[in-house]
Amino acid sequence: MKQKIRLVFLGGGINSAIGRTHEIAIKMDNLFELVGGCFSTDIDTNHKTADIFNTKCYANYKELIKDKNAFDALVILTPTDIHYEHIKKALEHNIPVISEKTLVSSLQEAKNLQTIINQRNLFLLTTYNYTGYPMIRELENMISNGMLGDIIYLNIQMPQESFIRLDKDKNIPQPQKWRLKDGNIPTISMDLGTHLSNMASFLIKKSPIEVVAMQNSYGHYQVVDNLNCLIRYEDNIDGTFWYSKSALGHKNGLKVEVYGTKGSASWYQMNPEFLEFNDNLGRNIMLDRSSKDITIANQDRYNRFKSGHPAGFIEAFANHYQDIYQSLIYFFNSYKYTTKYTFDINNSIESLSFMEAIKISIKSGRWEQLCH
Repeated sequence: MKQKIRLVFLGGGINSAIGRTHEIAIKMDNLFELVGGCFSTDIDTNHKTADIFNTKCYANYKELIKDKNAFDALVILTPTDIHYEHIKKALEHNIPVISEKTLVSSLQEAKNLQTIINQRNLFLLTTYNYTGYPMIRELENMISNGMLGDIIYLNIQMPQESFIRLDKDKNIPQPQKWRLKDGNIPTISMDLGTHLSNMASFLIKKSPIEVVAMQNSYGHYQVVDNLNCLIRYEDNIDGTFWYSKSALGHKNGLKVEVYGTKGSASWYQMNPEFLEFNDNLGRNIMLDRSSKDITIANQDRYNRFKSGHPAGFIEAFANHYQDIYQSLIYFFNSYKYTTKYTFDINNSIESLSFMEAIKISIKSGRWEQLCH
């Protein structure tokens, strides 16, 4: 029997956007046990969440930290703008940390954490669950093995409609408060843009060099809700990103297109079982988990049920948590952690460098280089 890893949550109450998803994902493959959490600053929500999750309730963060011998790792599920203090305190107590994206609110905060991690050889990973979809991992493998040839262009989009639509009674919905204020970096970049930056890095393994961007606000709220950018990557690769919360008709329109000298491939999160491949001989091939030519998505770990019965968002999260589990086990045994499918402080620094370059470009109206 595999060793179960004991987790506690900070944040992730029943009224949060992501708490229940993490709770289900960690249990899906019986690798983790949720042993407690401080789920909300609201006392009633905190206790109610603990009751629903059938686990221990901590009154506050200090009480949770004090009980560090009762768990193996801490999962940070609070809004990004309050991550830094909590992550720093956990690391200072040698507690392994798994954080929801985006890791922190600024590049400088990430560099501060990097210093602590490097000095004391500590564990910190950030979750990016969209990389857990089987066909995205198949695409990553195809790119790595040269099936698309030299990559020349990628286009990634993540349009949503939540800031411009109305509810069924034609009233303006009220999102969570933290989504309705922009900090040093616009919240939409922290919420959506970070996924696009991470996805590009995951797939092509190249760093962005410079970016030019524009943004706007079209919806009901006084925050940035639409952003477009052009990116130049290493090895003469071009890219475009579009992410929005004012795109009517899109619930979560994550779309990935990668173009190479031998072929191209595209994937759409609303139809996640299929990866479309086109080669330079004009052939069009639709791949899924049952296709004879795939080598990643047909593995047992991605087939909790057979192809034809779509695996979705929470299964992708569970796939990602399997990799986090392997990283933690390796770390507990060797104080090192490297896996193909997890994202450490260096990934977060690159993503935050990218988003800060976007911010500078919007102000200057020019191409801006990334600061690492």
